[in-house]
Amino acid sequence: QVQLRESGGGSVQAGGSMRLSCVASGPYVSIGWFRQAPAREREAVAVVTKNGNLEYGHFMEGRFTISRDVDKNTVYLQMSSLKADDTGIYYCAAARRGGSWSSTSGYNYWGHGTQVTVSS
Repeated sequence: QVQLRESGGGSVQAGGSMRLSCVASGPYVSIGWFRQAPAREREAVAVVTKNGNLEYGHFMEGRFTISRDVDKNTVYLQMSSLKADDTGIYYCAAARRGGSWSSTSGYNYWGHGTQVTVSS
């Protein structure tokens, strides 16, 4: 069983920055960040594996950085140059085995999500 707890969401002006945190406990092979805007499907943002490999969604444009603190069991998502289109609920998710990192079906556990609102 993996438990996930996100934090760090809130409201920010366009062009601003925000850091999300996900504390993960339990066995997993990768932690991913996803986001879901109103009336849109959940989409992959970034993932970090136990081996430290990183992947990013195509829309990142270099604005987002995923990282981890192994000692704190925490995965971070640093977001900068935020746009109104980045608004949504951000979820972290844990996968017990390898697979397609960008597919929601590849993840077994999900956090409750944290709201990110970017105003233009």
